[in-house]
Parts: sequence; structure tokens; C-alpha cells
Amino acid sequence: MKILVPGNVPFDCVPEHDDTDVVVPYVMRDAIPDEHLDAEMLVTWSSPARVLEDAARRLTRLRWVQTLTAGPDAVLAAGFEEGVVVSSGRGLHDGTVAEHTLALVLATVRRIDRSLAAQRLHEWDRGLGKEQASVDLGPTYTLDGARVTIWGFGSIALRLAPLLAALGARVTGVAGSAGERGGFPVVGADGLRDLLARTDVLISLLPATPETRRVLDADLLSLLPAHARLVNVGRGATVDEAALVDALREGRLAGAALDVTETEPLPAESPLWTAPNVIITPHVAGGRPQDAKAFLSAQLRAWREGGPEALTNRVR
Repeated sequence: MKILVPGNVPFDCVPEHDDTDVVVPYVMRDAIPDEHLDAEMLVTWSSPARVLEDAARRLTRLRWVQTLTAGPDAVLAAGFEEGVVVSSGRGLHDGTVAEHTLALVLATVRRIDRSLAAQRLHEWDRGLGKEQASVDLGPTYTLDGARVTIWGFGSIALRLAPLLAALGARVTGVAGSAGERGGFPVVGADGLRDLLARTDVLISLLPATPETRRVLDADLLSLLPAHARLVNVGRGATVDEAALVDALREGRLAGAALDVTETEPLPAESPLWTAPNVIITPHVAGGRPQDAKAFLSAQLRAWREGGPEALTNRVR
């Protein structure tokens, strides 16, 4: 099997292979060279949409696309033939995304953005200290006792929730079905609205699907208390950004920390840049896949021994 792997990324993802495999590195941001259009497997990490769409048109012998991103949405949107197997890199970014999410939560709750703004002006923000010392403000400035909702309670949430709980947060998840996961209560879609009304910090880990497109709209945002904060490390397309900006400007939401936006890079003219109390990081929560080489080696062994049905994280 001829396997195309990213050759210009800062990690070694070339898997172990037997004599029947031909592993060919390719430049992730360039079109696949003509001499490799006979590839049967494509490994991708963060190739642009144009590269994936070009590969979908021209790699006519392709049997399998393995993305190293947690979400397969870019690959699924590229137009690969229905018979091409797609598997995701779910699990390769759990630790780094959990860390970055925790950092964003703490940054917005503890108002690090406000301190940095004062630092740039060489000002000592005495008012911030007084506000954070106010018992009356409660969970506005602390995670201790705060009610944190994680919408999209999968493997990343299972890494994140204990970190939040260790700081005193009361964590509740939202998923497709209610129950308990990892020792944390989880509500289904029918419990979402009531839960938002008593949420201090809402963390979105939602994937990008037709069902989640701008699902966090003006209606749902209006259910959050005015002191609540939104942290989005899932996909930018799940948030109605115009509604979010309005809520922030009108004081109906206290702040937001976003690692993802609907359009990336975020255009210079986007109102998110200047919306009050917003922290923006450039889609860096996941970083490079962890243990990608071992993961790919295991996936190849599974393919050889059991076919597509044996793959981990198969999405179609």
C-alpha cells in the first residue's frame, strides 16, 4: 500500500511498515505531486481545504484517509468518494487541549486580559484587586464553587473535568445522552436550557457538524447569567459570532475566551478583536499530535489484520 504522510511538520509521524508498504512524505500545504496520485492511504494533519479538495479529486485509488486532528470535519467536507474510509485523530490532542482550555478558563475568570491591558499602559489596576476581593461577586472571579458546564463531553472533557474539579469547580457535562461519565453528571439536550441558566462558565468542545453550526446562538446565549463567561476550544462554526459580540457589548455576557473562530485566520476587520473582555488565541489548543507515530503504526496494523472495521476512531 502506498502511504502519503506529511513530511514538513515538526514531528516524526512516519509509521512502521512492512515490505508491502511504500511511505512517501509530501508537503502538507502543496498539491499532491502527479507521481503519487496512485496512493491508497493519505495521512493529513492541518492541510488547507484546497489541498484536501484537490486530493479528493485526483487520488482516484485512495482507500483510506487518516487525519491526525481530533475533528474530521475538514476531511469530511473535502469531497472524498463515499467508499473512502475516514478515521480521526481523536485522543492525540486530549492533554494539550485540556491544558489550553484550563489556561483560557483561568485567564478569563481571573481577568488576565485586563491585567495585560493595564501592563501595556504601564498602569497598576487597583480596581481589579478590589473587585476580586469582593465576597459578593462570588464565582465571577474564582473557580472555587463555580458552576462549569462542558458542552461536548468526550475524551477531552474527561481530561479537563478533573482539573477543573481540583480547583473547586462544580462540573456538569452536556452530551447526546444523560448519565454519568468519569464521575461527573451529564445531561442530554433536553436539560441544556435549564443548565445554562445556572452556569458560571460555559466551555464548548463541540465538533463542527451541520447540526452544530451556530448552535450557540442569541437564544442560548441569552440563557446564561450576565456574569457568565464562554470558552470555545471546539470549532468556531458552532458559535453565532454576531450574537456573541452583541451580548458582550451589551453586558449580557461577562467575557469570552476563544481559541477557534468561524473564519481562520480571524479577519482583521472582525468585531471580535475589539469586543469587550475577549481573549483570542490562534487555534493552538491542540498543538502537534502526541505520539502520532505510535498511533499510525497501530492503525496500520489494525488495517492489515482486520480491515477498515478494526480501525480506531473510524468515522465512516
